[in-house]
Amino acid sequence: MINNNEILETIQMIESQHLDVRTITMAISLFDCIGETPKSTSQKVYDKICKLACNLVKTGESISSDYGIPIVNKRISVTPISFIGANTLGYVEIAQALDRAANVTGVDFLGGYTALVHKGMTSQERYFIETIPEALSTTQKVCSSVNVASTKSGINMDAVKMMGKIIKDTAKLTADRDSIGCAKLVVFANSVEDNPFMAGAFNGIGEGDAVINVGVSGPGVVKVALEKVRGSNLTEVAETIKKTAFKITRVGQLVAKEAAKRLNAEFGIVDLSLAPTPVAGDSVAQILEEMGLESVGAHGTTACLAILNDAVKKGGIMASSHTGGLSGAFIPVSEDAGMIAAVEKGALNIEKLEAMTCVCSVGLDMIAIPGDVDEKIISAIIADECAIGVINNKTTAVRLIPVEGKTIGQRAEFGGLLGGAPIMAVNKFRPDSFIDRGGRVPAPVHSNKN
Repeated sequence: MINNNEILETIQMIESQHLDVRTITMAISLFDCIGETPKSTSQKVYDKICKLACNLVKTGESISSDYGIPIVNKRISVTPISFIGANTLGYVEIAQALDRAANVTGVDFLGGYTALVHKGMTSQERYFIETIPEALSTTQKVCSSVNVASTKSGINMDAVKMMGKIIKDTAKLTADRDSIGCAKLVVFANSVEDNPFMAGAFNGIGEGDAVINVGVSGPGVVKVALEKVRGSNLTEVAETIKKTAFKITRVGQLVAKEAAKRLNAEFGIVDLSLAPTPVAGDSVAQILEEMGLESVGAHGTTACLAILNDAVKKGGIMASSHTGGLSGAFIPVSEDAGMIAAVEKGALNIEKLEAMTCVCSVGLDMIAIPGDVDEKIISAIIADECAIGVINNKTTAVRLIPVEGKTIGQRAEFGGLLGGAPIMAVNKFRPDSFIDRGGRVPAPVHSNKN
């Protein structure tokens, strides 16, 4: 039973602490859309998405109005297109059909231009990956992801090497927009099948025909809660975060179930993530600073982030029977005002961000780097993140943006929730011989659990 105090508290969270449902994402299976030609597959893909998601935006707005809960994004994810287009190799044509469907339905983003190559690549998958730069440069709302590693199979270093070039090519093809194509491309280790967040969302092969996954977010709510326990020990800090995450997740559970009911879809999961925005007061970095740091990036940052991430998960799983996605705290630089400030004053660099990814939800996210950074250095950064994910049996990812024509000290602007970011320095000592070895890094010993 929800009492009056809880209702009033939730209203305050929404009105002054930036509590929102970050996204309602409808995940759609496209396996029944495989045709004999690129044109027929594309048409079936377009028709099915428009049919199932035609009321997604309107439903989100209706729920937001009925319950007074801001719902920031409405999104779609689909079965990995590397599967759907393999019969005809018409991948770019399908991507453009996805973009048309996204525009017709009015959603913010559509994810699933995806390949899963963590153990090996077929010739079709290799060709698919080669089409990513063109697909992202000729569409507006399509997002792409590639899973190149897993704890069970190790790291596909041939795919890692390839993705360094793909990121650079994507940056060049969208150079006129600060290489924004790379903001819609993420490289994963241990990607999940029910992620509602972009750019890595896709509908996994174990999922249903139409599933509603919801991502909740409330960094501002957590920060305000911690302001009330200043001077308390870290056990009290963790308890406060846990209780706050419980309340935030209950809001997400309500929205997810109602959206699934109204859209005649399955309720999938609530993603427990704290996802920041560039808006002041909606920052994960500022939560860490409220825990006692002069600035995020100072020694102690990784420990604070570990406390935050663990407490968010503990509170969230008590509030919903079906949690999933990425769940925890995100640290995207361009999307977090506190992270941006820390970079600008020299407190935070890529090496520290990499250490933080050992304990956060994802990885090196929305980081703008100089456009002249070599593709093999990018591949090596991906390899480092994959190693963290594989060894620690967690999801990690890389969303780097080598901004064409810009260098350290300049700034890139992406707009909307993607924000903008200062160009960060990258270690330029060469990893070429390591990357050129190729092959597959063996799975760690603890992967053998059968």
